[in-house]
Amino acid sequence: MRQTIPLAAAAIAALTLPLWAGDQYQLHLAALIFTYWILIAGLNLVVGFTGQLSIGHVGLLAIGAYTFAILAGKAGVDPIAAMAAAGLLCGLCGLLLGLPSLRLPGFYFAMATMAFALIVGELVLASDSLTGGGIGLPAPVFNPPFDTPSGFYYLVLLLALLVTWGTWNVARHMWGRGLIAIRDSVVTAQSVGVPVFRAKLIVFVFSGITAGVAGAVFASLQTYITPDTFVFELSMFFFVCIIIGGRGSIIGPFLGTVILTALPDLVAPLAKLGNLFYGLLLLLVVLLVPEGIGRLFALVMERFRPRKMTSMPVSPDLDRLASAMRTPR
Repeated sequence: MRQTIPLAAAAIAALTLPLWAGDQYQLHLAALIFTYWILIAGLNLVVGFTGQLSIGHVGLLAIGAYTFAILAGKAGVDPIAAMAAAGLLCGLCGLLLGLPSLRLPGFYFAMATMAFALIVGELVLASDSLTGGGIGLPAPVFNPPFDTPSGFYYLVLLLALLVTWGTWNVARHMWGRGLIAIRDSVVTAQSVGVPVFRAKLIVFVFSGITAGVAGAVFASLQTYITPDTFVFELSMFFFVCIIIGGRGSIIGPFLGTVILTALPDLVAPLAKLGNLFYGLLLLLVVLLVPEGIGRLFALVMERFRPRKMTSMPVSPDLDRLASAMRTPR
């Protein structure tokens, strides 16, 4: 019962946020947090559960954003259909990238994903007629009822909840245990029958789909996108959210996303020192809570919800014991 109280309070706060938000910027910031979380929730299965060092998801975010802007803006496609197409295209890109690169060891896989992000950035910059080059493209808003700040927030919240529900179901069942087994020891996972490469590829494709959907809503949230919007530091931001939040959990990376996204506003008078605060936070978490913020949250929850200790009384069978003692050897 006590475990559901914080979750219910968080759900009520998220659902009623447009009613009590101080201004439109707070609503914009909340929408940005959930937009990032759509991508990070899928990436968490790759990094946090499978242990693959993917640092190039900003490339998939850019593909999703430009796909949405081109289809919904230039071609006049319905924004929902354009968002679905962006997710499918990024899932296909994840498949094409994962087929050769997921066979590489961890460090080389990370370099492959980083090269992919850099290639996407150069292609976007060079394709003037399609992407607008360095000038960029305007991104349209969604159709009613999602064309208002509150309506768009509820759309992003719904997508975030769907992605969270999907990743939570994967994490708590046999698939999640198999992914953690791959992260901890590939040899052990193979010995118990876990299809290592297929599992890696499936979660990587899924993370591509979520990155494409996140790119579509990110483009609509920004209203105008340029190649400078998708800098490599943004990809590192996604990766650090998972590391700070804690691998192998869902709530931890979400808390990391909330904290790191809101941190620039919390230290707005010291905006020039934003990277310093990011570095200090990462250092403190690594030194003090190596398991991540999620583990700290779990410890706090256990303090308010102590575990029930069940004791099983042992009743000796005295008649059988006496019979055994009387039996001659």
